[in-house]
Amino acid sequence: MTTLDLAAPSVQAAQSVWKLRWKRFRGHRAGMISLAVLVLLVLFTLSAGPLAAWFGVDPDATDLLSRYDPPSAAHWLGTDEGGRDELLRLMYGGQISLLVGLLSTLVGGMVGLFIGLWAGYFGGRIDALLMRFTDGMIALPLLPLLIVFGAIDLTKLGFSSEFAHSGAAGFWRVVVIIAVVDWTQMARLVRAATLSLKERDYVLAAQASGAGPFYVMATHILPNVATPIIVAGTLTVGRVILLESVLSFLGFGIVPPTPSWGNMLNNAQELVTTAPTLAVYPGLLIFITVIAVNFIGDGLQHAFDPRSSR
Repeated sequence: MTTLDLAAPSVQAAQSVWKLRWKRFRGHRAGMISLAVLVLLVLFTLSAGPLAAWFGVDPDATDLLSRYDPPSAAHWLGTDEGGRDELLRLMYGGQISLLVGLLSTLVGGMVGLFIGLWAGYFGGRIDALLMRFTDGMIALPLLPLLIVFGAIDLTKLGFSSEFAHSGAAGFWRVVVIIAVVDWTQMARLVRAATLSLKERDYVLAAQASGAGPFYVMATHILPNVATPIIVAGTLTVGRVILLESVLSFLGFGIVPPTPSWGNMLNNAQELVTTAPTLAVYPGLLIFITVIAVNFIGDGLQHAFDPRSSR
């Protein structure tokens, strides 16, 4: 019997497990609807470039003679306080907000994964030190901490003034700030799962056979904590989008004229009575995105839970 013959049943078993999970997810109506909504939102934001080329409009170009124009054939959602096309800025702003949510979740998730694995696997003083550090981060007030980090002058850190005031600097500032403070939940989740898994027979057998800690963590523990990581990461994306919106709304996030849903809300806060739609559009998109992501997380939790009913 060849190695391929021995591996075939395990591959088929893995495929059947994923088919069962997909079946469970399809049975979660809110999760499926939210997935469709999120796909439409992503397609909506990615259509910004072709639509701008079709209209021949620069979304960052101001036209003070066209401020607050109503919806028309040239501007489907009208124009904003700078005479810029509102629809295109919503689409480009969605690209920024969704990318911030994804990158911040990935970076913060990697930090939490590393800390949780080390704390749970090695235990003892390493566990105590890492968890006390995690508790200290949890104890810090999140919003004031974000504001303090957001107010750091990048020129004093060696960056050029041109970069410090650019849209790229605002984007990476938000990603780094959120990733630095939003990893604690992932770390605790991974630590709890690792504490349970490291006592399993197959882990003990690998250790007895001489396998090193890094091999055991990468081969036997990490694949088995993938399920809670996926679910927690999905739920984190929605929270991160809200944090980016709050930072941009307070003026510490994405720097105009680079649009994001958060700074579009910030620009419209004084126009609620005169041009309310400028606040309604980005606020509604943030609300829909966060709700959709959270429902997808619920659907994934239902799909990955072996106790889920049919």
